[in-house]
Amino acid sequence: MESRRIEPAERLSLVSEYYFSRKLKEVAQLNAEGKDIVSLAIGSPDMPPSGQTIKKLCEVARQPNAHGYQPTMGTPELREAMAGFYKRWYDVNLDAKTEVLPLIGSKEGILHVTLAFVNPGDTVLVPNPGYPTYTSLSKILGTNVVYYNLKEENGWQPDFEQLEEIVNRKSIDCKLLWTNYPNMPTGGRAQRETYERLVQFAHEHGIVVVNDNPYSFILSEEHLSILQIPGAKDCCIEFNSMSKSHNMPGWRVGLCATNAEFISWILKVQSNIESGTFRGIQLAAAEAYNNSEAWHREYNIETYARRRKYAEQIMDVLSCTYDNNQVGMFLWGKIPASIQNVEDLTERVLHEARVFITPGFIFGSNGERYIRISLCAKEEKIKEALERIKKIV
Repeated sequence: MESRRIEPAERLSLVSEYYFSRKLKEVAQLNAEGKDIVSLAIGSPDMPPSGQTIKKLCEVARQPNAHGYQPTMGTPELREAMAGFYKRWYDVNLDAKTEVLPLIGSKEGILHVTLAFVNPGDTVLVPNPGYPTYTSLSKILGTNVVYYNLKEENGWQPDFEQLEEIVNRKSIDCKLLWTNYPNMPTGGRAQRETYERLVQFAHEHGIVVVNDNPYSFILSEEHLSILQIPGAKDCCIEFNSMSKSHNMPGWRVGLCATNAEFISWILKVQSNIESGTFRGIQLAAAEAYNNSEAWHREYNIETYARRRKYAEQIMDVLSCTYDNNQVGMFLWGKIPASIQNVEDLTERVLHEARVFITPGFIFGSNGERYIRISLCAKEEKIKEALERIKKIV
């Protein structure tokens, strides 16, 4: 009997498998062959959450009545803790009942916000270079993606002249602008002036600016939020995450903060997709928001600063240039002019030195001459990677 061929949805032709999903299969195969790859590619903190966080998780998990469905909007304890976190570290006032919404993570937040604000065919503005999911999810959902430039000579800040030119085109209807400071992948710092201009831009053009802000604690003494700018809450949304700042990537806890009306729209989408996070994770996350300043300094600054020194040496050995002032859990560097293609370098490092680093082209065309090194590995592993790379250069 002849079967009719089943075809995937047309939207799958617009995207490819996530780079790291695909590349990690190759790395796993190399490891299976005994190659022992040192991975300096992914931003997954390798350190544990605070002791009090783990203790709370275990405590709640033992409670017989803690395992049922939870409210999509999160427990009151978690929302209060999130609002308290914003007040304590950013001096931003949020109504815990109406202006903050727990997320499973930023990827899910990108999905929910796009569904809540953008119709198929509308335009979203995406930074180049930028987090690939801003592009891929937008394409899957049928939106028109227009890129705006981030350039090294401009400190990786938005080109506002280009943004004005884009939104003044009669052929497009811009709904969202994605931004991310401190910036990934470039390490560009958050700047109050940039936030002020983004808020002004949003008000003038009726565009919602979404700032993805998970890196403001990593190698940074200054904690900035776009919601610190007067009027920002009326037209801006901010994501934050416990993955990076609290060593909880696998826990999948983040937040969305904005005005009550926007939250209600996003919740309408979220409640039709999710069924709430395990109560133990929510209450443990609430406890984690009480981590001391000393804990954040040890894990978010001192540890990464020690690792960063070895990553800088790797950049030096590879003759790459980099900005010493960048922040975050990666080091972003420009490859030398003698190398024609960035993947020529990263593939050689992978297969000859057995070290996995990230080529910048996966973040957009403005990243084609750059590499990214993750600091999410123990010092001895980064030192070992350094020694391996020295041998092949």
